[in-house]
Amino acid sequence: MLSFPEIQLTEKQLEHVISCEDALGVSLENKSLLHIALTHASGAQTRLHSNERLEFLGDAVLGFVTCDLLFERYPKWLEGDLTKIKSMVVSRRLCTHLSEKLGLEPFLILGKGMSRDSQVPASLLANVFESILAAIYLDQGLDGARHFLEPLLEVEIENAAAGKFETNHKSHLQQLAQKRFGKPPTYVLTNEHGPDHSKSFQVVAKLGVRVFAPAWGNNKKEAEQRAAANALAELNEEPIPFAADS
Repeated sequence: MLSFPEIQLTEKQLEHVISCEDALGVSLENKSLLHIALTHASGAQTRLHSNERLEFLGDAVLGFVTCDLLFERYPKWLEGDLTKIKSMVVSRRLCTHLSEKLGLEPFLILGKGMSRDSQVPASLLANVFESILAAIYLDQGLDGARHFLEPLLEVEIENAAAGKFETNHKSHLQQLAQKRFGKPPTYVLTNEHGPDHSKSFQVVAKLGVRVFAPAWGNNKKEAEQRAAANALAELNEEPIPFAADS
């Protein structure tokens, strides 16, 4: 167990932390660690009392545990293959997804300027997951962090290893759109070029009035998958994987 200074929690704060532990399926000895992990800078007394430092550490813990799992499970895979799978698994999209899966949004401690009535940004959900992972690591060491994380990564690693992420962007976007906005995305063909036997197609994904970055493909299906990947990246505040002019 790694040492970390404790802060005195009120009875209400302690109840909040214990409720979050129940949702996570963990129990920390240092409850104040989890309280800090849940606290956004807008709801903290100082930046040092927010989850920003824990987020920094949690990102590294996530990367290491994922690499450790991949190295152990795929002993015959070369470095390039392992790196490709890691890049698919360790992402802001994944952290947001796991945060939503665990139901962490109600436990976020936000300042008055961030209304609960509006949609919580995906970045906050990703950040709080990484912060919680760091809190578990500091409280229970690397074994505790791995015990918490491994079941959550199981399906993600298997899908990535099977190459399913390459063709499942539309499915991911459909699920995310329905969960966050209650409506499915649509796809619009915006451009095409080339001779009939070798055409390329440009497609954009739309969600309500929002139009995401377009993507090109060698056929309409591929273009839609890439457009969905761009939309997922924008929703999760990540760089788009497919440039509009490619």
